[in-house]
Amino acid sequence: MFTGIVTDVGEVRQIEKRGDTHIVIATHYTMDKLPMGGSVACAGTCLTVVERGPDSDPWFAVTASAETLSKTVIGTWKTGTKVNLELPLKVGDELGGHIVSGHVDGLAELVEMHTEGESTRMLFEVPKPLAKFIAEKGSVALDGVSLTVNEVDGNRFGINVIPHTQEVTTFGQLKPGMKVNLEIDTIARYVARLVKG
Repeated sequence: MFTGIVTDVGEVRQIEKRGDTHIVIATHYTMDKLPMGGSVACAGTCLTVVERGPDSDPWFAVTASAETLSKTVIGTWKTGTKVNLELPLKVGDELGGHIVSGHVDGLAELVEMHTEGESTRMLFEVPKPLAKFIAEKGSVALDGVSLTVNEVDGNRFGINVIPHTQEVTTFGQLKPGMKVNLEIDTIARYVARLVKG
């Protein structure tokens, strides 16, 4: 489990096809924080550490299956791509964002953005089947970042991104037409299931 509070921005160092796709990501984490077999959220996708480097040259490697590549933005990554990273919660950690599982539901496309005060207002469009799970003043995770939904209009929703978030995540690099990983709020998922019966 994660919170959607990004704690590092890594950079893709190498991508290698080995049946599945092997991805090496440079990080600022010390290796004791990334145990072999441990989880790390990469752009909001929970992946398993399969290799790691020394503290003097910190990096870790993950494996992405064809299913993961087809459902997330990971399939678009290239060498040099910046990646939001978050380590999993430990018992007693502060829950600063919202509960995020690292299981991506689909992709959201940035369709419009403009400056609003010091923040950036962003409008995203999602596949229609996912729109019902997004509520005004509810939470979403976009590329692993916990955000509050300002408004919803059909299958579009808006968020505000403050300058700090733009600086410490990959959101400062987003442009209209780009897609991000979307994870709907876990509570919304279960409420919809209960209502459906």
